Amino acid sequence: MQQRSDNEDLSINNGLTATASHTAADRPPADPSRTVFSILLAVSMVHLLNDTIQSVVTAIFPIIKESLTLSYKQLGFLALALNVTASVLQPAIGLYSDRKPQPLLLPLGVVATLIGVIGMGLAPGFWMMLAAVVLIGVGSSVFHPESAKVAYLAAGDRRGLAQGIFQVGGNAGQALAPVMTALVFVQLGQSGILWFSLLALLALGIQVYTARWYGQRLTLQPRKAKSKSTQAGSSKRLANRRRVGAAITILMLIITSKMAYLAGISSFYAFYLMEKFALPTEQAMLCVFAFLGAGAVGTFFGGPLADRWGRRNVIWFSILGALPFAFLLPYVNLTTSIVFLIVIGFTIMSSGSVNVVYAQELLPGNIGAVSGMFYGLAFGAGGLGAAALGALADTYGIKFVIELCAYMPLVGLLAVFLPADRLLKQWAQDAGARQA
Repeated sequence: MQQRSDNEDLSINNGLTATASHTAADRPPADPSRTVFSILLAVSMVHLLNDTIQSVVTAIFPIIKESLTLSYKQLGFLALALNVTASVLQPAIGLYSDRKPQPLLLPLGVVATLIGVIGMGLAPGFWMMLAAVVLIGVGSSVFHPESAKVAYLAAGDRRGLAQGIFQVGGNAGQALAPVMTALVFVQLGQSGILWFSLLALLALGIQVYTARWYGQRLTLQPRKAKSKSTQAGSSKRLANRRRVGAAITILMLIITSKMAYLAGISSFYAFYLMEKFALPTEQAMLCVFAFLGAGAVGTFFGGPLADRWGRRNVIWFSILGALPFAFLLPYVNLTTSIVFLIVIGFTIMSSGSVNVVYAQELLPGNIGAVSGMFYGLAFGAGGLGAAALGALADTYGIKFVIELCAYMPLVGLLAVFLPADRLLKQWAQDAGARQA
């Protein structure tokens, strides 16, 4: 009887094990066409926190110039260090993670940012402040390409919407810079930066959650083998590669001009309003906030509009919709200029996420590298544009700089040479077929 009982127990255990194995084996993989909104909202929230912290660097300039007795040249080096670190490292990190995905990078990037925030709050002089700014740049460099990949994986069939949700967090964070200067740092000084360590800790917790999902999703990704190709196939691929390269170059030129324009308006338009209309600093900064806030709204709506109307059509809308208002902006009265600022911000940034999605679909096997390259380019173009326009403002005046900015969106007319969405989908299908 005892032997029979043991055999029955063994049979039951074997049956449970077999059932569990069968259930695990038969469990369907995550549907790649389903949009995972919880993950998109998570990475968007971290994008908001990351870019808010990043905006602290420039928002604190008026305060630390006095508290640390810094020169304008030293402030320029701080801004340059942030932009160069972010622009140079992002493509490299994206390329590396495409080859060896590392979910752990997501929380590690926030750790670098957290240390940088604490360093900025406690820095007794320029060199420690510079080191802290570089750490924040490193954290941002790790965050953007990896989180853009997460957004791509969570997008399903709605990539425009997904990238819009992800990117609107960053735009909202950047828009908070003028508000932080007026409401936080004027009141608390340099030590007020330490409060932003709480934001970094919140971002760290969210990134741990996101990294777990990212790691699980990677296990469901099929391994793709390289396929043999004929000489005719190689010839077709070479032609496609050239067309893709041309399209990527055009997108990079469009983004460069757009970011230079945004840097010019966000950095110098407040001075223009103060000079032309004698506005106090707080009101002038609120006008810039209206511009940046409208840009964040445009970024959010541009993504789903691109899913419905097409990528290239939204890129065209962002260019043609902003051009006339940008040209007239330096010549209108105060009330009209505020209205124009809102219209320009909304339209010109409506393609902010679309440009990245377009590039990702041009190079579907290099999501991290493409995202890092475009976000890095945005940082670099913004930093260099602000520096160049600042030098021109010193020489020719602030009015000349604002009038010059009006011509920058003209570069966007190169979009006429971008391939239509139908052709873009065909290239993506060909790329997928080659990797299958």
